[in-house]
Amino acid sequence: MGSWYIIITKVYEQSKMNKQAKKADKEFWNAPSVKEGAERLKATSPFRFIAESGLEATQKHTGLLGNVDLNDWISMSIQRAIDNVSSRMQDGLAFLATVGSTAPFIGLFGTVWGIYHALTAIGIAGQASIDKVAGPVGEALIMTAIGLAVAVPAVLGYNWLIRRNKAAMDNVRAFGADLHAVLLSNPAKA
Repeated sequence: MGSWYIIITKVYEQSKMNKQAKKADKEFWNAPSVKEGAERLKATSPFRFIAESGLEATQKHTGLLGNVDLNDWISMSIQRAIDNVSSRMQDGLAFLATVGSTAPFIGLFGTVWGIYHALTAIGIAGQASIDKVAGPVGEALIMTAIGLAVAVPAVLGYNWLIRRNKAAMDNVRAFGADLHAVLLSNPAKA
């Protein structure tokens, strides 16, 4: 259940980010300034977060931070924002990877445990007939099937979501690079 919950919520988040990327392309870049462009985006948009981080970098380039080259300072601020967005996009994927890699072993453990009990029952009965072996071994193999039924969707979901995250993050990185160029072209007018 946990795997399916994460897969569904991550697909929703990624779809939402793709819509926000399209909105940023349409509305942000047509604004007269970076500040107005950021205000046109939703407060929860990662693109607004990155734009506001870049704007903040241009405004807080004073004091000790003024010793850092403006290009480097804006680059670092935008990169931190992009890394923050990337980190949020990765939430839950470690759970899918863990479930995908451990569920088959848990199923195998259940199988081994069931076969052990079947062999113990045979030893107590003193004879190995097909009815003494088939039932317990069949029940034990169900554990392997359950382990695989849990692991396969987790692994497939993980791989699919990683691929979708890369595509979404390409949009975020492109936005950050374009924003960096705009902020450096005229930081006072941003």
